[in-house]
Amino acid sequence: MLAAACTAAIFYPRFTPDSAIRAAPALNPTLSVNYSLHRPCRLLTSSPPADFKVYGDKKSQLPEVFDSSENENLVSEEQSYEEIDIGWLPAFPHVLVASMSNFLFGFHIGVMNGPIVSIAKELGFEGNSILEGLVVSIFIAGAFLGSAGAGYLVDRLGFKKTLQVDTIPLILGAILSAQAHSLDQLLWGRFFVGLGIGANAVLVPIYISEVAPTKYRGTLGSVCQIGTCTGIIASLFLGIFSDSDPHWWRTMLYIASVPGFILTLGMQFAVESPRWLCKAGRLDEAKEVIFNLWGPSEVDKSIEEFQSVLKNDGGDLDSRWSELLEEPHSKVALIGGSLFVLQQFAGINAVLYFSSLTFKDAGISNGALASLFVGLTNFAGALCALYLVDKQGRQKLIIGSYLGMAISMFLVASGIGFHLDEELRNNLSILGTILYILTFAIGAGPVTGLIIPELSSSRTRGKIMSFSFSVHWVCNFLVGLFFLEATERFGVAPVYGSFGVVSLLAALFSYSFLVETKGRSLEEIEMSLNQSFTKRD
Repeated sequence: MLAAACTAAIFYPRFTPDSAIRAAPALNPTLSVNYSLHRPCRLLTSSPPADFKVYGDKKSQLPEVFDSSENENLVSEEQSYEEIDIGWLPAFPHVLVASMSNFLFGFHIGVMNGPIVSIAKELGFEGNSILEGLVVSIFIAGAFLGSAGAGYLVDRLGFKKTLQVDTIPLILGAILSAQAHSLDQLLWGRFFVGLGIGANAVLVPIYISEVAPTKYRGTLGSVCQIGTCTGIIASLFLGIFSDSDPHWWRTMLYIASVPGFILTLGMQFAVESPRWLCKAGRLDEAKEVIFNLWGPSEVDKSIEEFQSVLKNDGGDLDSRWSELLEEPHSKVALIGGSLFVLQQFAGINAVLYFSSLTFKDAGISNGALASLFVGLTNFAGALCALYLVDKQGRQKLIIGSYLGMAISMFLVASGIGFHLDEELRNNLSILGTILYILTFAIGAGPVTGLIIPELSSSRTRGKIMSFSFSVHWVCNFLVGLFFLEATERFGVAPVYGSFGVVSLLAALFSYSFLVETKGRSLEEIEMSLNQSFTKRD
């Protein structure tokens, strides 16, 4: 009976039908039912129920389907169900495909962690710490160049084609690395992988922010971090087998090429960003994407917002790098670059690197097991972010994250710096390390990449993200280069204490310069951006 009511007499709740008949004021029954032109009627929703007017001159003329007793039964039946919100579902497959590049990012971060000794022995640079470091750092050099060029490509090709093009160096690099019989071949392979990873690190957060419905943009954006964590865990798990097979690293690198093929094929079926389509003048395609992913009620409003922003900001797909020196783009670029400087100098990569030694000092000698535990902690934090980011907001989450990271670093520094009982010192170090990784994954990790495209204008979003991630890779390289030297010169406790101080500065920066973007469309944010920054000035 409920299905009949949905198909026969219920209008889509966000619209008032053009052919509406005048209703008797007293006859306004309310049903918590959603109806969509592209999805079947469903009973369960977390959104507030909409009023549906029943039209007739007298109560006796009320249609049979809205008999009051039956209506009461329908309402009670509805209330017996647990509310479920699946408005994110239409966009999720497209987000999932794009986040495959984050899986690759995580996989390639961890793929050299275990087998580097076997690789060095087989290729003839065993014991040469400089060359071992070069194998890792050449990846960062490629990522820097990939990030710098990604904004230029996406302005011209769109997200689908650019993401597909970027899989070429990912696949070739993985296969070349797997087949390497010399150090030069391995370095070229790692460089190509870095190119693809760097470009996709820029593109995927923007793509997700532009295809996700406003209400779920933060949650779906956090899938990036989930993908990265999953890739790290997968590589660490596979790395366990390298202890028994010295040639296993080749198999791991061959495996790394498979997600690249999946990403290429998957993006063929994924939608293009409706905002990019609108900039390219392909309005009909943009409307179709919005209709399918966000619902029919969003089509006209969203297109109107897109065109309003393009009219004010310019619809030229060929934006210039020099525009990042102009207001308000310069402030967003400065914020984006600063967020990544603070994130990297808060020590995340150094802590991850040093975590295996921390666990070893505490008696956990299996480095692979310790690294896997760290990866699972990172994954748990990313799951928390998935739930919290659209509930608590970006600013609260990133501030709380950095405060937690600061406390964690001070715990570790205290445990190492003060003459405490050895067991207590080890426990403080482990607690601080785990808490640091967990709080980073909840806020500072996912929110940084999420909020920068949200604050950026449609015209310069790609270039601002390219600039910000280029800064990220430079800082990543510098921390990796000088961390061990700093610990040898100043000691571990002062270095970890400095990470805590930087985390406090990052929390203060986020409080002072970030604006909350939760629940606002990208166009709303862009249109209010000048006013928001003016008030802060």
